[in-house]
Amino acid sequence: MRNIRIGLLIAQEGAAGLWAPSGVACARLAVDEINRDSGVLHRDVELVVVNAGPNAQTGARAAGDAIFRHGVDGIVGMIPSYARPPIAQLTDNRVPFVYTPQYEGFAAERDVMTTGETAEELMRPALEWLHEQRGAKRFFLCGNDYVWPRFSLRVARKLIQSMGGVVTGEMFVPLGIPDYDRMIENIKATKSDAVLPYFLGSDSITFNRAFCAADLSSKVLRFSSAIDETIVYGLDEDETENMLVSSGYFSSIRSSNNGAFLERYHMAFGESPPPVNAFGQSCYEGIYSLAAMVQEAGSFDIRELKRYFGRIPQSRTARGAEARPAVGSRHPVHLAELDGYDFRILSAS
Repeated sequence: MRNIRIGLLIAQEGAAGLWAPSGVACARLAVDEINRDSGVLHRDVELVVVNAGPNAQTGARAAGDAIFRHGVDGIVGMIPSYARPPIAQLTDNRVPFVYTPQYEGFAAERDVMTTGETAEELMRPALEWLHEQRGAKRFFLCGNDYVWPRFSLRVARKLIQSMGGVVTGEMFVPLGIPDYDRMIENIKATKSDAVLPYFLGSDSITFNRAFCAADLSSKVLRFSSAIDETIVYGLDEDETENMLVSSGYFSSIRSSNNGAFLERYHMAFGESPPPVNAFGQSCYEGIYSLAAMVQEAGSFDIRELKRYFGRIPQSRTARGAEARPAVGSRHPVHLAELDGYDFRILSAS
């Protein structure tokens, strides 16, 4: 009987490519742990890493390779939202598809099982905190021009207006466009208290460098759920001033779960592995989620798996909760402020 094959679909190039090393490492750790604990359905699990490439078309081709060339039994995808629909078309009625990163809050594609936080879950507590604790009332919204930033910032606009705040402007640029001059000038002209930059991966690094070069970091707050350890390490230490981030996971969270996870991670990959972050950690949880559903269902049949989606306690996690969350509940969302390269946790909700 052959091994079970789980495909990890992850962008290894393009703006999202900077998360690939940590995502692959976290997925490999999950598979190794599962195999040491009798595998899935008493069979060993084989991880098949497939490069989703820089756009939706390459993502779809990669999904086809995973299914038809590599013969995977299921797919765990840590890819941008623009690639989700064409990948879902290929997996539909063929293999289960678990989608792991934070996302805009809806996945209209049939049979996609999402495990990441939604835009509202990540934004609401952070925007309320900025309004109440920092007095932020005027917000400028900006990001890349595709579904995740546009719909996430649509959620932000509604939340800001419900708090009595004002959206001073909104601008989007295509992926990979490093020219932010007009956007920076608009931020200055609107005298905004805070900016919500929703840029993908390496584009977030180039925007934040431009923002700081314009001497705005000491005057204007920045908040995003799209900034993590990998992005921060691409900035100079003084370029993180007045930067706040919300996430379901930070490597700096102090908990028995995270301490044990980090110990296992460093034992597996040494003292200088890819930096642990929410996007990479989502691959770890995605592998475990798919394995747990298959174990309960007794097969990879999508109709059977959907009966168990969201109804099985998380068997292994790095999140901040000290114990498994109750079935159907969510892990807390943490708000952190950057102190150089360190994420200082301010609150959890």
